Amino acid sequence: MIREHPRFQKTAIIFVSAIQVNDLDLLRGYQLGAVDYVPVPVIPELLRAKVKVFAELYRKTRQLERLNAELENRVAERTAQLARANAELEQRVEQRTREREEALAQVHEMRKLESLGQLTGGVAHDFNNLLMAVLGNLELAKKYLRDQPRVLRLIDGAIQGGERGATLTKRMLAFARRQELKPEAVDIAKLVDSMIEMLRRSVGPAVQIATDFETGLTPIRVDPNQLELALLNLTVNARDAMPAGGEVTITACREQVGAGDVAGLAPGEYVRIGVRDTGLGMDEETLRRATEPFFTTKGPGHGTGLGLSMVDGLVAQSGGVLRIESRPTIGTTVEFWLPVSAARDGCEPEPSGAPLRVGEPRSFRVLVVDDDAMVAAGTAAMIEDLGHSVIKEQSASRALEHLSTRPNIDLVITDYAMPGMTGSELAAEIHRVLPGLPVVIATGYSGAPEETGLPRLNKPYRQQDLAALFATLTPLPAALSISRAASAGESESIGVLGN
Repeated sequence: MIREHPRFQKTAIIFVSAIQVNDLDLLRGYQLGAVDYVPVPVIPELLRAKVKVFAELYRKTRQLERLNAELENRVAERTAQLARANAELEQRVEQRTREREEALAQVHEMRKLESLGQLTGGVAHDFNNLLMAVLGNLELAKKYLRDQPRVLRLIDGAIQGGERGATLTKRMLAFARRQELKPEAVDIAKLVDSMIEMLRRSVGPAVQIATDFETGLTPIRVDPNQLELALLNLTVNARDAMPAGGEVTITACREQVGAGDVAGLAPGEYVRIGVRDTGLGMDEETLRRATEPFFTTKGPGHGTGLGLSMVDGLVAQSGGVLRIESRPTIGTTVEFWLPVSAARDGCEPEPSGAPLRVGEPRSFRVLVVDDDAMVAAGTAAMIEDLGHSVIKEQSASRALEHLSTRPNIDLVITDYAMPGMTGSELAAEIHRVLPGLPVVIATGYSGAPEETGLPRLNKPYRQQDLAALFATLTPLPAALSISRAASAGESESIGVLGN
C-alpha cells in the first residue's frame, strides 16, 4: 500500500521482524519494497546506522538528481548559444558575401564607366576634328554664297547643327573628364545672379526660381562657363520633373570638411552648392543610374542622358564631389562641393612662350601641322581666306625638317595629339631651335598640360578665332629676324603658333 502511493514509491522501508526469517522470506520482503531488515530485539546503534545510511543515500540521490537537472539545463543553454552563434555566423558570412559581391559589382561598374569614359573622350576628340572641318567649310561657303538666300538658310541650319554637335561634344568630354577647363576664382552668388533671368526664361512661368546664399561666401575655383552650363542643366532637369509647375531653389553655403566627413573629399574648405526642386522625384533604381551616361527618363528627342554625367564630370574634375537625394512625389536635391579659391587663383599666369602683341595687319606664312588631312585642309582654307599663305605637314618631324631648311615661317599651327611627338613637345623643340617664337596649343580636351604656359585655341575653333589670333601677332624684332635669316639664308621674319 505504501508503494502504491506516488509520493512514497522511492521511500526507503526497513522491516522490523521478531521472527526468524529465511532467505525466501527476505526475497518476498524485497519484492514488496523492503530495502533492509532489523531483527527484534532492535539494537539502537544498528538501527541508527541503517537509517543514517539510507538518509545519506537519499540526500546524495536528490543532490545527484539536482546536479543532473542543472547539467541538462546547462547543456540545453549551451546548445542554444551554439545555435545562435552558428546562425549569427551564417548571417555574417551571408552579409560579407553580399558586401563582396556588391563591391565587385561596383568595381565592375567603375571599370565599365572608365572604359566608357575613355571611349567617349576619344570619340568626342575625333568628333571635334570633324566639326572643325564641317563648320570651317560651311563658314567659307556662306561667305561665297551671299547672293543666294535660300542656300544661306540651309547653310545656317547646318552651322546650327554643327554648333549643337560642339555643345554635345563638350558634354561628352566633361563626362570623360577630358573637357578643357579654365578654372578661376568665381563668386557663386554673382554668377547665379547674372544668369537668373536666363534660367527663368529657360524654365518658363510655371516654375519659380529662388536663391538662398550664405553671406560672405569665399570664391570657389571652377570654370565659370562650365558651372553656368551645369546649373542650367540641373535647372532644366528640375523643370522637366515638375510638369505642373513648382519651385527650384539654388543654395550655397560654406562648409569646412574634415577627414572622412564627406566620402571622396580631402579635408579643407568648400562651398556646397545645391539645386532643389519640388518635382516628382526618383525611385531607387532611377536614382542609382542618374549619373550614368546616356541614361534618361525623358522621351525621345527630349534629352541626351549626358546632363547629370556632365555635371558629375565637371565637379570631379574641379576637385569636388556630387551627391543626389530624391524621394518620389517629394522632389530631388542635387548637391556638389567645390573647393574654395586661394588668393593667388585670381592671378593669371604669365605665358612662358613669346608674347603675342598687337601690331599692324600683315600677311603671314603659316605652317599647319596635323595628322588629320581633313582638319589640316579645313584650317588651311580658313587661313587662306584671311589672306595668308599656308604650308601643310602631317607630322612633327616633317614640320621640324621644314623649319630647319626654310625658317621663313611666321606661324605654326600644330595639333596637340599626334603620333610620335605631341604639339607641346614640338613647340618645345621649335623654341630650342628658334627661341623667342610665340606658341599656342589648340586642343579640345585637358590632355594638353597647363604647365607649358602656352597660349591656346579651343577646338573646334572658327575663322574668327584665327583672325583674332593673327591680329595679336607682330613681326619679330629686326635683330632677331636678321640673325635667323642669316643662319638660314633667308630674309623673312619667323613666328610660331603651336596647336
